[in-house]
Amino acid sequence: MRFPYTVTGPTQTEFDSLPRLPLTLQLDRHRVEAVGLVDSGATVNVLPYDVGLQLGESWEDQKATIKLAGNLGGFAAQPIFAMATIGDFTPIRLVFAWTRNNNVPLILGQMNFFMEFEVCFFRKQREFEIKPAST
Repeated sequence: MRFPYTVTGPTQTEFDSLPRLPLTLQLDRHRVEAVGLVDSGATVNVLPYDVGLQLGESWEDQKATIKLAGNLGGFAAQPIFAMATIGDFTPIRLVFAWTRNNNVPLILGQMNFFMEFEVCFFRKQREFEIKPAST
C-alpha cells in the first residue's frame, strides 16, 4: 500500500513533506485516529503524552521506565502496547515509548514498526510503500 509524503501546515512546501502514516490506535475501548512519522532512523516507536491519555492511560499507573536517546534523551518514557490499524491490513500490536511530552510527533521506528512492515521510500515521487513483513 502506497502513501503520499505530507506536510503539516499550509505554509510548508514539497521540500517539507515527510512520510506520515494515518493509523488508528486502540487500547481497550479507547480509539484514537493519529498520524505517525515513519522514521527509519528512530530506534523505537514514540507516543506523545496526550495520545497516551486519549488511549485511557494514566502516567501514575505505569511501573516500568524506558531510557530514550537522541533528541528525546532528556524525557521520561514508559512502555505502552496498542493495537494499530493501517488501511486494510490486519491490525498489529505496536509497542511505544510513551513520553511525558506533547512536543514530539508520534514516531514509527525500528522497534517494532519496521519489524512488522517492510517499508520502501520513494522520495523523488514523494511516496512510500508499506507491506506486512514476511514471516
